[in-house]
Amino acid sequence: MKLYQAEMLATSLAGHDKGKRYVVLEQENDCLYLVDGSTKLLARPKKKNQKHVQLIKHLSAELTDRMSKIRDDADVRKILKIYESL
Repeated sequence: MKLYQAEMLATSLAGHDKGKRYVVLEQENDCLYLVDGSTKLLARPKKKNQKHVQLIKHLSAELTDRMSKIRDDADVRKILKIYESL
């Protein structure tokens, strides 16, 4: 069983957004609320079933620190940009 929690990165495995990376905002039962800072904002996160998402477990200390301090959509975009550049 996978352990999902807020402040993790995830990749979509199914749907029209397949392959897109998100920050996990929160978990509710079998669903996750995901944001990317541009199309899916903190105010209106994407609701996605857990089985359609793969967690990204190995993150740098810088990313985990930044994820604990998310204040707005610009912070989310910056986190995803840093991850892509690694």
